[in-house]
Amino acid sequence: MYTQDGESYFIVDAHIALWDARPENQRNIHGKQFIDCFYDYHANLSPESEKWSYEEYLYQGGERLMKDLFEDGYVDHAVFQPAYLYEFYRNGFGQTDEASALAAAHPDKLTYNHYFDPRNGERGLDQLRADAERFGLKGVKLYTAEWHGESRGYKLSDPWTYRYLELCRELGITNIHIHKGPTIRPLDRDAFDVADVDHAASDFTDLNFIVEHVGLPRLEDFCWIATQEPNVYGGLAVAMPFIHTRPRYFAQIIGELVYWIGEDRILFSSDYALWTPRWLVESFVDFQIPEDMSEYAPLTTAQKKKVLGLNAAALYDLTVPAELRLPTEVADADESATGPRQPERADLAGASA
Repeated sequence: MYTQDGESYFIVDAHIALWDARPENQRNIHGKQFIDCFYDYHANLSPESEKWSYEEYLYQGGERLMKDLFEDGYVDHAVFQPAYLYEFYRNGFGQTDEASALAAAHPDKLTYNHYFDPRNGERGLDQLRADAERFGLKGVKLYTAEWHGESRGYKLSDPWTYRYLELCRELGITNIHIHKGPTIRPLDRDAFDVADVDHAASDFTDLNFIVEHVGLPRLEDFCWIATQEPNVYGGLAVAMPFIHTRPRYFAQIIGELVYWIGEDRILFSSDYALWTPRWLVESFVDFQIPEDMSEYAPLTTAQKKKVLGLNAAALYDLTVPAELRLPTEVADADESATGPRQPERADLAGASA
């Protein structure tokens, strides 16, 4: 919980990871390229006081994660969104065993999401069933640009991806997080394009598609898709640190998102360990859109509370203490005309006719 000026905020960090990019885990040069790119984002977008050394950035471990998020970072709950990247790392980039064990030990604080790759075919479907049972999955994280043998990416609209989404529906895995943001070396930029989100969201209207990094640098494309698809959400991972280095650019990002999709479908994320949540939470609560950017309405406290935690809490059925919820009359007054509508089952359309 974070308290400022008499207002308290329930904080959900909706996109975190526990990774191992140490040299002994790097399979090839691409493993080093990937973590070097991560570190460049960290070093270039962080305040000087928040920068880590390169060596500590390669691996954090669970003990530091718990301190950075829950002791120092105001976070009430966080969601692991792991990336596998087996082509680059011998034991994978995201640390499944360590992260899932932390979540199992602290279910009040952590939710573990897993991943799937539709290029694994039938074998992967069996694995997804086993993973859903093992982890009690409510969500998955997809890297559509991930390499797989000679393949350098896939689309959400691919037939095999649909098989996996159908299984997610069957298993009750309702939150589909997709990395659709800045290119990370050596992955290919075009494989992160947001166009396939529209296709899948239209056909799986009972699943939630959380577009991580809000499609940057394709913000306009994302907004046009998300405003038409009420089951598409925007994750602010990578967008958040621009609040420090490019505040007017961040004002444009958050202003466009609120205008197009409303405050009910925007999720705060630190993208730990790219950044730590403490300074991002503090900065966002204090942030206001500059007065001369008058095409955007000022951000309200209620909107900030939704973005910082209440929206993600609703997606993951988290219990929010009564004193940290929005009063009904405030929630009703702030309801956006472009906010989420009741989803419909596309596969059941017309079934009662």
